[in-house]
Amino acid sequence: MPLVTWIKAGTSATALVLATAGAASAAPSVEPPSAQAAVVTLRYDDSRAAGWEAAIAAGVASWNANVTNVRLVEAAPGGAAEIVIVATTGWPQATLGPVRPGRQVRVELGSQAVNQGYNKTRIAAHELGHSLGLPDTKPGPCSQLMSGSSAGTACTNATERSRVQSNYANGVTTSVVTDGRTLVDAP
Repeated sequence: MPLVTWIKAGTSATALVLATAGAASAAPSVEPPSAQAAVVTLRYDDSRAAGWEAAIAAGVASWNANVTNVRLVEAAPGGAAEIVIVATTGWPQATLGPVRPGRQVRVELGSQAVNQGYNKTRIAAHELGHSLGLPDTKPGPCSQLMSGSSAGTACTNATERSRVQSNYANGVTTSVVTDGRTLVDAP
C-alpha cells in the first residue's frame, strides 16, 4: 500500500476516534471570546525512526487535529527538537512530559510491540502522548489511547485530548512538575 494511503488510513481512524471521544472526556473550559490560549509549538525529530514515518505522521496529525493549544511540527534537518523519536528493537517507551519548548524528551518506537500485533499508528500516538504529559492508564479500555498494551492488539483509537489541552492551557507559562520518568510500554 502506498505511503500516502497508510497516512490517510491511520490519520482518519485515529482522528475519528479522538473527535468522537470528546464527549467522554472532561468538558473543556469556555474562554471569553477575546481571550485565546497561546499555542505551544513543539518540534520533533524522527530522522532516526526509519520505518515509522507514516505512523509518526498519522499520530502527529491526529494530535494536531484534536488539540488546539499545542502544535507538533517536524524539526528542520539538523535543527533543535523537543521530541527526539528513534526506532528500536525493544518495547516502545518515552520520557513523561509535558515537554516545554527548549527542553527535550525521547520517544522510542519499539518493533517488539509491532511484532506482537500492535498498531504502529496507535503506538506512535501513545508515545507522543507521554511526551505531552499523559501517563499510562493500565489496565484500560480500547477507547483510551494511554491504556497502551493492556487494551489489546485490536485497538486503534484514542480519547485523551482534554488532558493535553490542560497541560498546555496557558502556553509555556503553565508550570507542570514531572519526575522525568521513562515509561516502558511492555505488557
